[in-house]
Amino acid sequence: MFMTKEKDFYRSFFKLTVALMLQQAVVLSVNLADNVMLGGYSETALSGVAAVNQIQFILQQLVYGISNGMIVLASQYWGQHKTKPIRRLMTIAFWAAIGIAGLLFILVSVFPHGAVGIFTNDEAIVGQGVSYLAIVRFGYLFFAVTTILLGGMRTVENVKIALYVSVAALIINCSINFVLIQGRFGFPELGVRGAAIGTLTARIVECIIVSVYVFYKDCNLQWRIRHLFQFDRTLFYDYLRVSLPVVVTSFLWGCNTALQTVILGHMSSNAIAAHSISSTAFLFLKVTAVGASSAAAVLTGKVVGSGDMKKIREYTRTFQVLFVGIGLALGAILFLVRIPLLSLYVLAPETESLANAFLLLESTVLVTMSYQMCMNTGIISGGGNPRFVLIIDLIVIWGLVIPLSFASAFYWHASPLLVLLVLNADQYLKCISAGIYGNSYRWVRNLTRQ
Repeated sequence: MFMTKEKDFYRSFFKLTVALMLQQAVVLSVNLADNVMLGGYSETALSGVAAVNQIQFILQQLVYGISNGMIVLASQYWGQHKTKPIRRLMTIAFWAAIGIAGLLFILVSVFPHGAVGIFTNDEAIVGQGVSYLAIVRFGYLFFAVTTILLGGMRTVENVKIALYVSVAALIINCSINFVLIQGRFGFPELGVRGAAIGTLTARIVECIIVSVYVFYKDCNLQWRIRHLFQFDRTLFYDYLRVSLPVVVTSFLWGCNTALQTVILGHMSSNAIAAHSISSTAFLFLKVTAVGASSAAAVLTGKVVGSGDMKKIREYTRTFQVLFVGIGLALGAILFLVRIPLLSLYVLAPETESLANAFLLLESTVLVTMSYQMCMNTGIISGGGNPRFVLIIDLIVIWGLVIPLSFASAFYWHASPLLVLLVLNADQYLKCISAGIYGNSYRWVRNLTRQ
């Protein structure tokens, strides 16, 4: 039997995927709303916010790494129906995420101009970015708390709260943006500062909703405020061993994505605006693959924890068919919506043409990315071997892609489109290693203490 016929498997997978997709969508929809509304206001404002969002993206990757490292280990305990270790793992991840968010907040507060200036040397864009960063940085801690709490709920397959959070945050952000960016209904015209106020308000509201639910309503884990001060040294070392490769992988991926803006932003003024538009659309569709990957990690970890090797093989084969189908669907959607999407922006002809070319390229990247990411961060990492994913990233991204990208942009002076192709070459290359190693089943490792 190639694919599983278990109805509960498909029900759990799609329920988790949709809910986790919404959780990711709330983060990106806030940024998308800023981009679209600012795109109709000023191209310079759009580029400034795009630069700051790369800082936010690095934070997101670090916090997601902390959360996903917890999920890898906690989901195996969930497969054994043990909730006490999961609560203590959540406590460890909570303080780790708070620490990272707090450190980044301090850095961008002390060096705001330098932080934005990493991504572009255009002073007008830097000025807009600094104005946006001055407000939006206060949302970093709220984002960290929300992500860890939702990660804990994801571990025990309780994901309904993500829907409520996504709806509330999106409505709040869009409403405030509409009023404050261009100054409607008697409110002042605040431009990028108005967009930042909308984003910060959305972060605060989503954190309040999730915190109230987890600490006072959830019955699966019953994780309460008092558990924040209960430290388990043994589980800490287990968590550190498992999560460190996940966190490093997420951080390096965040740096890799940010470097795309750095490289393109130092090539031409229209390249950063075109990439902001294409990458935002790309990332918004990517949330489906991220949701599928996260769902696969939870279900794979759960079945590995139960020790059923037959079911592990059956699930892995089924996952791969689903991943390929998701990738093809996402690539087709991006290809079809690119023209209507570009019509929402007020762009120079050169910027619009370049953005269209970027979108065409990224529609193919979505296909390969959906397979390799779901295999690597979903099945292989979720099944107990996150080190493999880290090693492959170090070799492919940092050993090949990044050096070749810098050479293409600044030594060979290639076009922005060719540079973007090189920057995304890892998405094609990692499919090979993911397919071979994923189907070897050497990644299956029970990480729990029996």
